[in-house]
Amino acid sequence: MTATPNPRAELRKTLRGKREQFALSAGYGAAEAALAGHLTQVITQLEPETLGLYASIRSEFNAVVALGADPACDPLPWALPFCRREPREMDYRLWDRSAKMVPDECGIASAAGAVVVPDVLLVPCVGFAAGNYRLGYGGGYFDRYLARHPHVTTVGVAWSFMRLSEAEYTPQPHDIPLTLIVTEQGVVA
Repeated sequence: MTATPNPRAELRKTLRGKREQFALSAGYGAAEAALAGHLTQVITQLEPETLGLYASIRSEFNAVVALGADPACDPLPWALPFCRREPREMDYRLWDRSAKMVPDECGIASAAGAVVVPDVLLVPCVGFAAGNYRLGYGGGYFDRYLARHPHVTTVGVAWSFMRLSEAEYTPQPHDIPLTLIVTEQGVVA
């Protein structure tokens, strides 16, 4: 029996491949600096009490390194997501940046600090679409977290070439739009 193709899985695979190629390109350094600058500007305007970041994987933009190098972000308390396999859920744990990261149950770098609910979250995007919808890795961790914490301000982090057309991406009932999305070109309108 032949498996039914999953269009979102194929789209994720294609976009991750483009992102990996982009990370090796000559223009990557300038784009990375531009995205870091736009992201810092947004965070400064939002004035979070606690900032939820993510440990980058699979050639994602490394917000931890970019914001860690910016003195404007220095005084902010940071938190990292911690994912559990069963039940499949995520929370955030404080990270003082001097403590070594520890792996969560999915093997992604996280923190061992107290559980907190950051008021601003940076959310990595595999792709994004109109209405500030995000295509993630397909695990549903962020969507479930945001359903439990609808008051949180969410900032998607993506490269401009990851924008999807209506033909490529249709939101599903469980998809939760982000507050805004930032790319190397600025805040997406």
